[in-house]
Amino acid sequence: MQETIKFINEKTNNFNPEFCVILGSGLGDFVDNYDSISIPYSEIPNFKQSTVKGHAGKLVFTEIEGKKFVFMQGRYHYYEGHSIQTVVYPIKVMKKLGVKSVILTNAAGAVNKDFKPADLMIITDHINLLGTNPLIGQNDDELGTRFPDMSEVYKKHLVELAEKCAKNLKIKIQKGVYAACTGPSYETPTEVKMLRTLGADAVGMSTVPEAIVANYCGMNVLGISCLTNYAAGITKNPLTHNEVIESASAAKEKFQALLLEILKNI
Repeated sequence: MQETIKFINEKTNNFNPEFCVILGSGLGDFVDNYDSISIPYSEIPNFKQSTVKGHAGKLVFTEIEGKKFVFMQGRYHYYEGHSIQTVVYPIKVMKKLGVKSVILTNAAGAVNKDFKPADLMIITDHINLLGTNPLIGQNDDELGTRFPDMSEVYKKHLVELAEKCAKNLKIKIQKGVYAACTGPSYETPTEVKMLRTLGADAVGMSTVPEAIVANYCGMNVLGISCLTNYAAGITKNPLTHNEVIESASAAKEKFQALLLEILKNI
């Protein structure tokens, strides 16, 4: 960790960001037009290269409205074969860099039949179905307590801020519960039915480990899903990753507009 932090601080001249934004599938180019310092994951000690299409694999440091942000252009997924500790390592790095709030974005499948592809959903809570927890193992008392409370992982004041920003932009917004499954296979129709019964509104393959660790580290968390498709069984169409990328691109303009509005007002 010290090696990672030292490298980043030298590259950024001790930038010390206050906010971190993880850009999910289809959102990677959000910061391309900002004056920034960009560091490929492959250069950062103890970081891994992201292998998923649509995830560039870079840390981007920039200022927006006088506030300091670090963007992750892409993330690690458990299904890539990484350990769960590797998946959340960047979140622990963010804490050490001074980040106080994290915005997690992702592409997800709609489980709630009232939601539609290209809808944006603010995450109000989650269901961890990964079969593991990123806090398993020796606890780092500098980062957080052994048994963190999970009553309000996704902070209500940030949910309200996101709702307000969407209203200002006249963007329809949904709110709901995000379920995380390991992937990389999509869920079966019966599994989707189970998720609906459990109370999930959307399902994906990321975000939850990061949210758990960010909450554990005492950071404020906001989560937003771009619903790129109906989950299996809701329609008769087969699911493909290309569809996810295409749908995310179709919703990108409003997603980026909402994200920028939130960043201006956070």
